[in-house]
Amino acid sequence: MPTDRLSTLIASFRGKRLVVFGDLIADEYVYGRVTRVSREAPVLILEYDATEIVPGGAGNAASNAASLGATVALVSVVGRDEPGRRLFKTLPRGIERAGLARPGHYRTPVKTRILAGGIHSAKQQVVRIDRFTGEPMAEAHRLATEKLARKAVKFADAVLVSDYGSGLVTPKFVHELAGLVRKQTPILIDSRYALTKYRGLTACTPNESEVEQVLGVTIDDQAQVLERAGRELLKRTRMKAVLITRGSRGMALFEAGRPTVHIPIFGSDQIADVTGAGDTVMATMTLALAAGASFEEAARLANFAGGLVVMKRGTATVSAAELRRAVTHG
Repeated sequence: MPTDRLSTLIASFRGKRLVVFGDLIADEYVYGRVTRVSREAPVLILEYDATEIVPGGAGNAASNAASLGATVALVSVVGRDEPGRRLFKTLPRGIERAGLARPGHYRTPVKTRILAGGIHSAKQQVVRIDRFTGEPMAEAHRLATEKLARKAVKFADAVLVSDYGSGLVTPKFVHELAGLVRKQTPILIDSRYALTKYRGLTACTPNESEVEQVLGVTIDDQAQVLERAGRELLKRTRMKAVLITRGSRGMALFEAGRPTVHIPIFGSDQIADVTGAGDTVMATMTLALAAGASFEEAARLANFAGGLVVMKRGTATVSAAELRRAVTHG
């Protein structure tokens, strides 16, 4: 595929207005150095260094889109608790906050990752602690956020929906949003647990394990199983395209009436961290479609972006300049 064409598309990202609607999560990183083994139990003692909070979930998708040059309206709910306040402050410039509902009694979901290492070694994740409320999303919080979403999408060049299962995002409301956007405006869905309940949108980008779970199959290196799975997802979701991300095996793009496109992994398969890579892929593909890319062009740009971000540690983003260099120089 001509690199000039892909570079032109990247340049067209700037100024595109992207609405990101979905679950906002506080990704907390606690860094420490391993000093010794505890006398109390056979566990390592970490000497604390620092704590960092960055936007996760829909926040990471929004951060990636902003880093790529888009104007981003983030529509979600975030608490006024300590994680919520810190998360709100860390949202990068380029992300509009007017679409954030901030109810007083909402508990912000937090994923805490403990990273440990020695003085001369890279820090590795040793444990993750998820702090999610077990209660369903309050109807008042959901309705307030839906009202903000209706307003935001009226002027969108593309819409990205990020459903991590809190109950904020529902298939019924996403279908309503799809009817509110301007004709031909791309609307993409990333749903962790309810992918096949979303129908008639532009595209989705599930990873292979999510596909296996929803269809009850095991893909591995079985090309025929992958082909059947991709075609089955197209049929069930009635989307124009399905992009399955496959880790070290690259990506597979399915479109109705077209042969499957298999895209090999970009960069090394010796990855540093896959945290949030799916958000990077989704943000890049959505922006590329908003810029006029074909599905294959959008998928190839998303593949470059995904290959770049997994070489970074933690919840990270890719800039337009980084993406352009990757496309130009390989």
